[in-house]
Amino acid sequence: MRMSGRNLFACLALCLLSVLLLPGQTTTAADASQSGGIGAQPLPMPPMAGPLQSASPHWIEGGKLAVTGILSGYASTQTNHIAGDASSHFDISNAQVFVQKPAGWWQFYLQGGAYSLPTLGSPQLSSTDAMKDLYGPFPQGYLKLAKGNFDVKAGALPTLIGAEYTFTFQNMNIQRGLLWNQENAVNRGLQMDWSHSKLSTSFSWNDGFYSNRYRWLTGSLSWTFNAANSLSFAAGGNAGANARNTSATPLYLNNEQVYNLIYTYTKGNWVIQPYFQYTDVPTHPSIGIQQGAGTKGGALLMNYSFPHGFSLATREEYLKSTGSPARGSINLLYGPGSGAFSFTASPAYRKDAFFLRGELAIVHATDMAPGAAFGPSGMEATQTRGTIEAGFLF
Repeated sequence: MRMSGRNLFACLALCLLSVLLLPGQTTTAADASQSGGIGAQPLPMPPMAGPLQSASPHWIEGGKLAVTGILSGYASTQTNHIAGDASSHFDISNAQVFVQKPAGWWQFYLQGGAYSLPTLGSPQLSSTDAMKDLYGPFPQGYLKLAKGNFDVKAGALPTLIGAEYTFTFQNMNIQRGLLWNQENAVNRGLQMDWSHSKLSTSFSWNDGFYSNRYRWLTGSLSWTFNAANSLSFAAGGNAGANARNTSATPLYLNNEQVYNLIYTYTKGNWVIQPYFQYTDVPTHPSIGIQQGAGTKGGALLMNYSFPHGFSLATREEYLKSTGSPARGSINLLYGPGSGAFSFTASPAYRKDAFFLRGELAIVHATDMAPGAAFGPSGMEATQTRGTIEAGFLF
């Protein structure tokens, strides 16, 4: 019998709940450490840039399996909403459970539930539409085989590209930025990781923008100078050509090449992360790309943590696309040859499992094409968005 995604998720939730409620199954972190788990150490997944932090895991099966989760919602209002969007949104941002086996020669990670992915300068999908049109009720999950400082993963993997993660709770800001919107988020395939001393490397063969065509190659190289400073280079691209065009697999971006240079400084109360990005979409008339184009951009992400659970994160970005309408170039932003600035400020408060975040974000388009920017007619250059998010990490 074939099971739908919704029924499968409900089955998983019921099974998980029954396991958690079984007497004698839940263990403490100390018990988990004695039983071969990783004890009170931070779990490897999902990664989080701060200011939010993963909750202490619930250990089951004698400390071998760890369960964490998040339940959060958000509300936003915006000026000059794009045609088809609304001026305000109220929705679930995350209702997800994470189950993983983080130790031993074989490991796994499974992430399931509802999510929405608000992004600057773009229409906002509801959580229902995001699950239906993007990555389904199980957006990430993989099997991992590990030996020493080498491992191989297979499944639905987080991308190696970019400095920002996919889901709201993982990042300094609630919404993803302009540069993130040029990158893939989840790809299905194989990934190999190897580290030695201060060097970490990863290489992946995958389907890029969730295309189900395994023609993408991505890789990353990271050097950790000391506890506070690291530098990473990431690159990826489609080794072929693919005409698929959906919400999860946009035609132009799925045929791009993308390069990142990312510096990270983490010390005391500060996290400072500047990064640069270059993308190129080559001309492919056979799949509908009559004249290619690219983008060049940079971002500065910063977070400062104050006493008593308060913090402030900011993000500044500039992105410029190449090409021109006269040449018939494709549109990668707000018309061929357009650019955009963005500024985002996100104060946050966190106490135990609870968190509350606010956000003010402004996007200003430059050299925009008529009808391709903001407002119902696409003629407005600026969009301002206010957002609040609250929830629990458990």
